[in-house]
Amino acid sequence: MKNKKLITLAAALIIVIGGAVYFVYDGLTGNHVEIESVIAQAPAENNSTEVSGSGESATDEATPASNEAADVDGEWSIGSDSKVYFSVTTSRDTVNYELAKVTGSWNLNSKDAAQTKAEGTVEVTSMDSGNSQRDQHISEAEYLDTAQFPNATFVAKSFEGLPTEWKTGEVYDVSMTGELTVKGITKEVVFTGQTVYDQGSLKLEASTVVTFDDFGMKNPHTVVMETENNLTVELRLSLSK
Repeated sequence: MKNKKLITLAAALIIVIGGAVYFVYDGLTGNHVEIESVIAQAPAENNSTEVSGSGESATDEATPASNEAADVDGEWSIGSDSKVYFSVTTSRDTVNYELAKVTGSWNLNSKDAAQTKAEGTVEVTSMDSGNSQRDQHISEAEYLDTAQFPNATFVAKSFEGLPTEWKTGEVYDVSMTGELTVKGITKEVVFTGQTVYDQGSLKLEASTVVTFDDFGMKNPHTVVMETENNLTVELRLSLSK
């Protein structure tokens, strides 16, 4: 009977310790950040629209007019709700890092894309993966070295897909070729994605893929976890005039 109690106690301890180890492991290696979208998905069609007394549907009253010509030329500033993400894929999970402090501008010339300019700066020190220990690790000198290089920048050199006539609410496929500087190293990259003008705001979602080697960083793999060499960089920008 005594042996049976000892076995039961040992089994309970193994379960508790195993659960604690898994909890710690999951906290250190799992993903805790979801990449947010700034371009709203098109709503599902609803054929049952209610007609108001003025002869317009309730949906027409609540939804801004779309597909109308929009004047987007001029300088736009990146808003405080904009974010940049980068993602690292390991043998355990794809881990997203959020960078919430982004500034910059986009000067649009719809008649001549060659005259359109864009630049942005992100504070790498604002990095947050939902795990402060992991963030501190990747901030060290062998990785991002945020103490010496607190900012990363992007300067666009050319654009493809920008319309000559913008329409409100219409989503356009675009690409930006430019220079991305991280850790003091500059590399030409191409961001591809979508942009839309809606309700007085210009939205941009775009991504590119780089590697640790591109910016002189070690691959942060461990003896128990492999890490792919590719990193995906995602822009989620809201701009206003």
